Amino acid sequence: MKRWFLLLLALLHVLLAGCASAPSGPAAGLTALFDDAAFPAPSSPADASTLFTLSAPMRAHLDSPAFKASLREKGAARGLVAALYSKSDLQLDYDASVTRTAAQTYAARSGNCLSLVIMTAAFARALGMEVRFASVQAEETWQRNGSLYLVSSHVNIALAPRAAGIYTVSTNAEPLVIDFLASKDAARLPSRELGEDDIVALYMNNRAVEELVAGRIADAYWWARAAIVKRPSSLAAYNTLAVAYARKGKPLMAERVYRAALAREPDSLVVMQNLAQALDGNGKPEEAQALLRRIERLHPAPPYHWFNQGMTAYRAGDMRLARSLFAREVARAPYNDEFHFWLGVAYLGLGEGEAAVKELALARDNSTRIDARERYAAKLGRLRASLPGSPQVR
Repeated sequence: MKRWFLLLLALLHVLLAGCASAPSGPAAGLTALFDDAAFPAPSSPADASTLFTLSAPMRAHLDSPAFKASLREKGAARGLVAALYSKSDLQLDYDASVTRTAAQTYAARSGNCLSLVIMTAAFARALGMEVRFASVQAEETWQRNGSLYLVSSHVNIALAPRAAGIYTVSTNAEPLVIDFLASKDAARLPSRELGEDDIVALYMNNRAVEELVAGRIADAYWWARAAIVKRPSSLAAYNTLAVAYARKGKPLMAERVYRAALAREPDSLVVMQNLAQALDGNGKPEEAQALLRRIERLHPAPPYHWFNQGMTAYRAGDMRLARSLFAREVARAPYNDEFHFWLGVAYLGLGEGEAAVKELALARDNSTRIDARERYAAKLGRLRASLPGSPQVR
């Protein structure tokens, strides 16, 4: 599952930005972080009460002969996974652009990792299985969407049949870990157990981020607010709420929330970067510079460091240096499609068409968005068609 944080890097500066009822009041101690009057009511309620609810088609799927046969043949957990994720059944498509409820994911046959975790949990609970969520200590993945930098961490799900489960056939006593991470060793990585409230808060924060990406600042505020009320320890939601304030033109509130987030995780690169920017914009340059020096000590080469240098070299026409810098970023973030794409562009600028084709193929294969995969595929097709010769990426 991908849990999204937002980062506005200092070089970007702060960006400017039938009614539903507003969410219920905040828990004690959080009031100072919320400014409800600054935002209109959300376009639809920031509510997750139906997050795990099965739709009528999902219940019909549970009762289908093929589904029941899979459970009897493979046991509850493995039978469920086979029934949901085999290429011959639902044919789910991965798309990181939208986080959906269980019913929405089933209907769309598409979703990001969190959506798939939620849908799997909904089906498993309907079958009487025990469901456990865990935060996995995998390396964070950074991506960029316009002016927003997105940082994802990882959650998986484990299923275990209950003693009285109707379909308990397997004698394997260990829970089955279902992980949507690419690594085959994902199940062996250290993890921390999460409760259902944690998952709900992650869903709410994802929705807030998606609203920010779409430019719907008010909806982003209400979703981030709801996530904090649900799980006051959610660092991601604090950071998202602060970004919403910054985009709304409420820099002092943004600073206040960033400070609250940093108090919970003092070494967070994401929050330190954002707070430094807020401090500078709020007329506190000395405090901002002190925080930037601390960032440099803790993170001398933060994510996108070599990529940004590579873009500078590319714009200056130094393709060899750009290729070298892009390659360094690819080496430490091999699943970032943007890095592969620009490394391919640099190869193209050097006349190395076959290497460019390879990198564009990797960009396509590592993209987590359907629209981006389609764009990369189109560019790749044109590039392949132009070889040999002097290919140009358009």
